[in-house]
Parts: sequence; C-alpha cells; structure tokens
Amino acid sequence: MSQDAGDTGLRCPTFPFPLGQVATTANASVRLRTEEVLTALRRHASGDWGELCPEDTLANDSALREGGRVLSAYGEGRQRFWIITEADRSRTTVLLAEDS
Repeated sequence: MSQDAGDTGLRCPTFPFPLGQVATTANASVRLRTEEVLTALRRHASGDWGELCPEDTLANDSALREGGRVLSAYGEGRQRFWIITEADRSRTTVLLAEDS
C-alpha cells in the first residue's frame, strides 16, 4: 500500500463509524479518480455498502454491532474496487480486486 491519507475523520451523523487511517494501494491510486474514491468513502462510512450480495450486507450490519471487519464494493469492470475497514476501526484500505 503506497498512499496513506491519514485519519480522515469521515463520519455520518446518522450512522457513524470511524474509518481510522485511510490507505490506497498503488494500483488503485493510479486507476481510480480521487472524487470517485472520496464519494465511495463517504458512502462506506454512512453504511451504504455499494454493490454487495445480501449475505455480505448482513455481515456488515452485524460487524457494526459486534465489532467486525466492514467491506464495501463500488464501480464496475476494471474500475471495480473495494473498501475494507478493519474490525478495530484503526485503518480503512481502498483496493482493486487484483490487489488482494
């Protein structure tokens, strides 16, 4: 992971959870537009998980109550990317599928 934006402090008043330090993989930082990533981070922090299957959506909802890892997915095709917040909310990573 190459880029580290620091603690963004992004929270939504109706569904708050901290993102912690936000990092973007080198591949994602080259291929994704900054505005697209910032919009997705806001959605992620507000509980809008993007394009997930129902099981992953339920897992995220449970993770918020019980302190687990949170995953969101946005974009399409080669521009599809994930945002993952660690269970302890210390770090959030933006990555492309091939970065995993």
